[in-house]
Amino acid sequence: MSASTGSFVISIDQGTTSTRAVVMGQDGQVVATAQREHRQHFPRPGWVEHDPAEIWENTRELTGLALTRARLRPADVAAVGITNQRETTVLWDADTGRPVHRAIVWQDTRTDSMMNRLRADGHEDAVREKTGLPLASYFAAGKIAWTLEHVPEAAELAANGRLRAGTMDTWLLWNLTGGPDGGVHATDVTNASRTLLMDLTTLDWDSDLAAVFGIDPELAAAMLPRIHPSVGELGTISGPMSLAGIPVCGILGDQQAATFGQAAFSPGDVKNTYGTGCFLLQNTGTTTETSSHGLVTTVAYQVEDQPAHYALEGSVAVAGSLVQWLRDNLGLIRTSEEVEALAGSVEDNGGVYFVPAFSGLYAPHWRPDARGLIAGLTGYATAGHLARAAVEATAYQTRDVLEAVVADTGQRPEELRVDGGMTVNDDLMQFQADILGVPVVRPLQTETTAAGAAHAAGLSAGLWSGLDELAGLWQEDRRWEPGMDAARRDDLLEHWDRAVAKSMDWVQDGPGASRG
Repeated sequence: MSASTGSFVISIDQGTTSTRAVVMGQDGQVVATAQREHRQHFPRPGWVEHDPAEIWENTRELTGLALTRARLRPADVAAVGITNQRETTVLWDADTGRPVHRAIVWQDTRTDSMMNRLRADGHEDAVREKTGLPLASYFAAGKIAWTLEHVPEAAELAANGRLRAGTMDTWLLWNLTGGPDGGVHATDVTNASRTLLMDLTTLDWDSDLAAVFGIDPELAAAMLPRIHPSVGELGTISGPMSLAGIPVCGILGDQQAATFGQAAFSPGDVKNTYGTGCFLLQNTGTTTETSSHGLVTTVAYQVEDQPAHYALEGSVAVAGSLVQWLRDNLGLIRTSEEVEALAGSVEDNGGVYFVPAFSGLYAPHWRPDARGLIAGLTGYATAGHLARAAVEATAYQTRDVLEAVVADTGQRPEELRVDGGMTVNDDLMQFQADILGVPVVRPLQTETTAAGAAHAAGLSAGLWSGLDELAGLWQEDRRWEPGMDAARRDDLLEHWDRAVAKSMDWVQDGPGASRG
C-alpha cells in the first residue's frame, strides 16, 4: 500500500441517475459533495442507455467542484476511489476515446432472447458454476456481444485491436489516467464478477466463457481490462485535471462499495442498499457459496495481497426508481421527497399492491417475462394508496430476497444494516422491520456507497491502518424493531405473493416480445 501525502480522499460515485464527487476526511466525515444528474435514454421499450461522454464530462467537472467546495488543494488529497453502477457497459475506440455506442445500462433487456437461446442450448449450469451468475440480460457479457453484432464500427475496431470494453469504472479510470494518451485500462474484481466473463476461482477472464457469448477469445483478451484487487493503486490521474498527480487507489462496484462502507467485513454480515434498485449482500468470507434459491454469488471485495471475500447477493431492479416513475411518468408527486407524506396520508395500502417488474423480476425469481402490475384496485383507492403501495413494494421485494438468504444459509440475520436514499423514509424503515421480523439499523453515514470507495482508496493510501479501524468509523443512527402482529404480516405477504405470481408470463414469444 502506498504512503499518504494528504489526509483527505475523494470518492467518485457514478450511479444510475447521477454522478457525485465526495470529499471525506480521515475521521470518516464528509467535507463536501458535488452532484449532477445525467440523461436517461429509452430508445425502445426495455432499452435503457446513457451517454458515456456526458458522464465523463460531469465527472471531470464535479471532482474539481467538490475540491473547491471543500476549500482544499490537490496536495491535501491522498487518493481517489471510484464506485459505479456495475453492469452498465461501454465500448470505445482506444485511439480517439470516442464511444462506439451509448452505454447499455444494467436495467436494459435487449439481450433477453440471446440469454433464452443460450439457456436452451444448455449453457446455464456451466456458466453459473464458473461465474456464480445466471444467464440474464442484467450482466455485461450480453451487452458486449450485442454491440459487436449490431454496431459495425465496434467489430471493425475489435479486429484492429483498437476496441476497449468495460463497465463505467473502467471508462472513468481510463479517462482519468490519460485516455488515448496512455490511459490505464483496468477494473476491479467486484465489477469483473458482474460480467459473466470472469471465473470466480481464478479471478481472471475465461476464454471459454467469452466463446459462449460469441466473443472471440483473442479479441476479448485485447478488449477487456486487466483485473485488479478492489483496494490497491491502479494508476495516476493525468491531463488537464484538478486532481492531476493523485493516485486512484480503490475501485468497487456500487453494492460492494456499500458493503465495504457498512463495515460488513465478517461472514454473515448483511446489508441492504435502497437506491435506484435494491441490493442485499451477505458476506460469506473467503469461500464461494452457491445459492439454490435465486441469489447470485459475487465478489464482495479484495484487499491487495489478500484473498478475495465473497458474498451472496439478491438484486431488485426497481426500488427508488419507482418513486421517480410516480413523479416523472404519472405526475403523482412533484418531488421524490413528497412520496412519504402522500403515502402517510392513508392508514394502510387499501388492498393495493404494486409489483414494479418494469424490466422483469430479478432475485429471487429471475423472470424476464414479468411486467409491472398494480393489483387490488377498487373505487376506494386513492393517490395515497398508490403511493403507499409503491413504497411498500421495496420492503416486500427485500423480504423476498432475505428469505432466499435464510433458505440458503439456514440462518436468519440478527439485524439488517440499511443505507441509500430511501432510508430517510422512517415509515418505510418501520414497515421493513415489520415485514421482515428483523431489526433494521440505519448508520449515521447513510451514503455508504461513496464512503466505501473512499475507505478502499484511503486504506490503500495509508490513511487507515486496516479493516478494524474502518469498522470503528461506523456509527448507528437509528434502529427500528419489528412490531406488526404476525397475522397481519402473513395476510399482507400472502396478497403480495399473489400479485407477484400474476405479474409473470406477461412477455411471450411473438409480437411485442423482447428481441435481441
